[in-house]
Amino acid sequence: MGLLYIFPNSEDESDNDRVVKTLDSITLKTYGLPMVFWVYLAAIYVVVFTMWLTIKSALDKMLTYDDVTMIFLYWLVKGTLILAPIILLAFFFFEKFIIKSKTSLTLVYRIFFIPVWRKKIKLDASNALSVDHFMDSPNIAKMKSSPETRGFENKGYFELHAMSKGKAIFIDRHSRKSDLVKMQELLSKY
Repeated sequence: MGLLYIFPNSEDESDNDRVVKTLDSITLKTYGLPMVFWVYLAAIYVVVFTMWLTIKSALDKMLTYDDVTMIFLYWLVKGTLILAPIILLAFFFFEKFIIKSKTSLTLVYRIFFIPVWRKKIKLDASNALSVDHFMDSPNIAKMKSSPETRGFENKGYFELHAMSKGKAIFIDRHSRKSDLVKMQELLSKY
């Protein structure tokens, strides 16, 4: 999620609501999506509303048939036109929290301000966090080592893992290693 929903990586963030510190714990909250994404959402809503206006009469006519397939298609299309905008809006009200206290790390995922998933991790040590590089495809542009292909090189991304009972548990990912290292250092303090 860190490629789209980014966490703060220092205690002195200008947005005080993204980093909450207590005496022995710290809570990091993801930033929301950039404003340009709201423009994309509005454009998608306009397209979906236009589609609904265009097919409304044909959709209503489908209910007049006695064919089960037509009735199924009616409910399928209607459900899609209703659920798609709601699901898209949920992406804008998604939040991820990382709560760290000593050797306890908790991940909380919220949609529309409602916690939908919580995972507690018992760390091996207070600083049992690691940043690892991950690349899932071959780096063809780098293999050719041509100046023309330099901009197309796959640099991969980096993942923050917590070590629990000797196993690495995925916490977050980011395209910049320095941001994850700062976040690792920040979480290791508490």
